[in-house]
This record gives sequence, C-alpha cells and structure tokens, in this order.
Amino acid sequence: MRGGSLWQLGQSITRRLAQSDKKPLSRRYFASEADLKKTALYDFHVAHGGKMVPFAGWSMPIQYKDSIMDSTVNCRVNGSLFDVAHMCGLSLKGKDCVPFLETLVVADVAGLAPGTGSLTVFTNEKGGAIDDSVITKVTDEHIYLVVNAGCRDKDLAHIEEHMKAFKSKGGDVSWHIHDERSLLALQGPLAAPVLQHLTKEDLSKLYFGQFQILDINGSTCFLTRTGYTGEDGFEISVPSEHAVDLAKAILEKSEGKVRLTGLGARDSLRLEAGLCLYGNDMEQHISPVEAGLTWAIGKRRRAEGGFLGADVILKQLQDGPTIRRVGFFSSGPPARSHSEVHDESGNKIGEITSGGFSPNLKKNIAMGYVKSGQHKNGTKVKILVRGKPYEGNITKMPFVATKYYKPS
Repeated sequence: MRGGSLWQLGQSITRRLAQSDKKPLSRRYFASEADLKKTALYDFHVAHGGKMVPFAGWSMPIQYKDSIMDSTVNCRVNGSLFDVAHMCGLSLKGKDCVPFLETLVVADVAGLAPGTGSLTVFTNEKGGAIDDSVITKVTDEHIYLVVNAGCRDKDLAHIEEHMKAFKSKGGDVSWHIHDERSLLALQGPLAAPVLQHLTKEDLSKLYFGQFQILDINGSTCFLTRTGYTGEDGFEISVPSEHAVDLAKAILEKSEGKVRLTGLGARDSLRLEAGLCLYGNDMEQHISPVEAGLTWAIGKRRRAEGGFLGADVILKQLQDGPTIRRVGFFSSGPPARSHSEVHDESGNKIGEITSGGFSPNLKKNIAMGYVKSGQHKNGTKVKILVRGKPYEGNITKMPFVATKYYKPS
C-alpha cells in the first residue's frame, strides 16, 4: 500500500465512522482479513479502538479513536507509540559480516563505530534501490538491521542469494531473522523522559543513531535512538511475549500524553519530515543519488565502489543525476502520488510521489521528482490534481524541522 493510499484510506474510514457508529465498516477494507498476519499487539489495538486495515500482508491499525490530524499533531507536542512489528529485524554475524554487507549496501559499514548505525540503501545492478534500511554495527562481528515489511520477501531472498555465493568462497557470515521479537517505535518530545522511567540506563548518553542492548521494563531489548517522524525517539525491539506489557507501561508512564498512533499519522509525520516511503518515493529504478540520499553513500564507498550498481551511482555522483527528489508546497486540493508537475509554460517536468495536507503546518505538502535544472528552491510550478492545474512551488525539505537528539 502506498503512502497516499494510507492517508486517503484513513480519511475515508474517519468519515464513515462519523456518519454512523451503527453502520458496519465496508468489508472491502478487510476482504483478506483471514489471511493477514497479526502482530503480538493485535488484540491490544482492537481493545483500544484501533481501526485495522491490510498493510503489506499484516492487519495493522491505521488510526485509533482520535483523528489522523489530531494524532499527528500530538506526536510533535507530546508523543506517539507505534506498533511497527510488521517490519523485519535481522542480525548478520561472523567475522566477515561487515565486508559481506558492504557488497549489498552503499554505507561505509566498516567505518561505523560499534553501537552506531546509519540509514542505507540496498542497490541492484542498475544502481536502483531494492530497499532502504537502518543498519547498526553492534560489534565488528554483529550487524543488526531492519527492512521494510512490504520488501521483506524480496530483501531476504536477495540477501540469502548473495550470502550463499559469499559463503561458497569461504566467507564467514550467518544470519538470524528476529521473528521472535516485536518492534515498537516511541516518538516525540516525551519519548526519552517516559522511557527513562522503564530502564536504569542513562538515556541522555544515547544519541541519535546509537544502539544499545539493555533491560527495559524487565525485558532484554535492542534500543536504537531513531525513528520515522523527524522527532526524537526510539525503536525498541522487545521479545514478543513482553510487547503488550511494554506498550502498557509506556502509555501508563506518560499519564495519557503519549498515544497509540496508527499508520495514517505515521505517513503524514514522515512526509512532514521529508522522509522517503519505499514504493512511493523510492523504487527499483530510482538511485540513492536521485533520491537525495547522496549523504548516505560513505566517502570511502564513493572512492572504492564495491556494491551492486556502483558504476552507475559513481557516474551520477560525478556527472549529476538527470532527475532529483524535491519538496513542494501547493494550492488547491492536496497533490497525490502520480500527479504531474508542469513548468509555468505547461511542459511536464516531473511527478509527485507522496502528498497530503500537513496537520502541523496547515498547508499542502508533497514530494516528488523533477528534471535536473528545474529543482531549485522557489521554482514555481503547476501541479495537476484530477487534471486541473494548481499553483505550487519547489521547496527544501524537511517541511517540519527535525528534532533528533545529537551532542551539542
């Protein structure tokens, strides 16, 4: 499911519920409910009013009793707790796990200090993105990473195929898929003070992008200071049998200020933060350079290559890409995925990949791709929504300033 679809589905559900609490929700949203996987928090979501929808083969909450608008704002004012256990966590281990992973991603994994991580991109032979992922070097012989739910099958097949070839040449690497764990994301200004109540470790010493294995609420957890909202926060990998207890404890310690938050608000938050959604803003044919993720390509990797599609990507770094990901403000109805972007003369110069109304800025925002040379901040454009052109302009991202916890 694409980001724009998430927003529209959430708004549709909200309207239908507002019309009548007695009418049953359309079964088209739940057509394959029996076939959907459920996280350890499924019953907890339902008990708290979660509106469950199919997403990447899982039954996930798109929102709760509050609106997507209110939930989005509350994350930035107080905090949000997301169930992201549909995503796939895995560990690579062995003395060669770092050089193995570097054949598949653009990051300088070897250059990471133990206990630190980075966003990276798995690339294909043509330099396109197979998926984006947050990777962490736990030790020199242990890498922990999380891949997107919708990309799980293809990512695992891709990794396994290359791992077999690597091991056949004597490489020492193995993997473990953490299906025994759940993943929670705690985001917002109250994330750190609330979580601090549940652990003896000093979270003020854990900065953005850092990782630690520690006890939280009586369970051994993997804790990464990261997230998908632009706010300070954490992703917490917890044994699944303790996931509900941890969620309850977080909500209780926040005294009602941190709310359970669904995929609808998560999508609007990441859009406000200018973050890509794979399947919308990144695809197999889009390179990290075109996607504006040049910063994720390690300096050593730019010099040495050694990853799939390196020849294409290094040439783009040298010559510049032909298209670039940019942000937009627009008038009229919010632009959606596949809305055309025209210059002032009516020539098509690009396309929207994600768009919606920003609950925090109270205006339309979007991101997409335009031809190089047309990407400058302030450039006026026309954005077609349902065939009608509306005024817009290109702007820098993020739309809402990020608040990552970094050393001062």
